[in-house]
Order: sequence, then C-alpha cells, then structure tokens
Amino acid sequence: MPKVKTEKKSRIHKDVAKQGIMFNKDFGQHILKNPMIITSMLNKAALRPTDVVLEIGPGTGNMTIKLLEQVKQVIACEIDTRLVAELQKRVQGTHFQPKLKIMIGDVLKAELPFFDICVANIPYQISSPLVFKLLLHRPFFRCAVLMFQLEFAQRLVAKPGDKLYCRLSVNTQLLARVDMLMKVGKNNFRPPPKVESAVVRIEPRNPPPPIQYTEWDGLTRITFTRKK
Repeated sequence: MPKVKTEKKSRIHKDVAKQGIMFNKDFGQHILKNPMIITSMLNKAALRPTDVVLEIGPGTGNMTIKLLEQVKQVIACEIDTRLVAELQKRVQGTHFQPKLKIMIGDVLKAELPFFDICVANIPYQISSPLVFKLLLHRPFFRCAVLMFQLEFAQRLVAKPGDKLYCRLSVNTQLLARVDMLMKVGKNNFRPPPKVESAVVRIEPRNPPPPIQYTEWDGLTRITFTRKK
C-alpha cells in the first residue's frame, strides 16, 4: 500500500497535488523541477529588464516566476487549462500579475505576438514544427533557449559528415546559429521522461539568407529522401 501512494505522488507536482491534477502525457508534460537548470537556462538567454519573453508550456510556473522577476512581460502559451488555472493562482494578487499574459491553446495553431526571447521546456512531439514556426516568425526575436529530447538537439547541431546530420540540421542552420548548451538527465523532471534531454540556444540569422525558403525546403526534402 505505501508503494502505491509513493508512485502516485511522484506523478503529481506538490503545487497541484491538492487539486489531484495528473500530468497529461498526450501533451508531453514533464515538469522541470531542478531550479539550477532553470537558472542556467535563463542566464544563457541573457535576459534584459525590457524584454518580452515567450514561454511555451509553462506547466506549474517554476520557470515563469523566475522570468517574471527579471523581465518586462512574460507571454505564457499553455494548452492545458488545469495548469493555466494553477499558474494564475501563483501570480494572483502579486506584483507579477500585470506582467503575465497567458495564451491558452495549441502554440502550433496560434498567431505568435512580438517577443524578444523564447525560453521553454518543449513538449518533444512538437519539436520540429515549433522550431520552424519560431524561425519563420517575424519580426525577428533575439534568441531562443529551448529544452529538447537529446537526439533531436544533436540533430539540430550536427555537422556535415556526422551520423545524425539530416534535413533538420541543414534547414535549421541555414536560418539560425545553433549551439548545444547542456545535457539534462531524466531525474530533473517530474515525472521522469524515458529519454535524456538537452538545452539548445537558437539565434536567428538577421538578415536571413536571400532564398525562397519554401523552394529550399522542397529541395532538401528530395535530397535527403534520396540519400544513401
């Protein structure tokens, strides 16, 4: 009996346990619980007090609160209305409340507003479409510091000749400078995912290369489909 209780607790964040909110695996919900990693990600983003920050998948708000302490405004995009309610409770009646704007819904379907920086722990199943949604967003943002599944992050930074070099590598590096910042173990999340993670910094090339991206994307699709 005690074992069953322990397992249940491990799946529920302490801030939402009273409400009985279970993390939804369909949304890729793995809450980053290590404050040291959150701090490191924000340091790598080189935040400014005047910044508007887009956070995707804020979860229970551990990173959101840290962001609100440092920037002008946080726009948090969250698909799970239960976690939206939790986030609203955390800032209610505080001086952070007017600095937080919440967008409810699927970030891939949303029209993104202006932002300077994007900082996020990305649900892994939307990694690729989200990267290109961000890179094709206008006006340009300064940089994005994003948590991905380790192998996806390795593909983003792979160079010609590397085993993981692929169409994703080519297209991303055409539009941005991409740097691997750190690897993050499973136990830094609640519940732990089945894979290791990594944090990547993406800085859009501004001005962008003088090409028609849709045509280029079609070319790389053909090239890597025929690759032997």
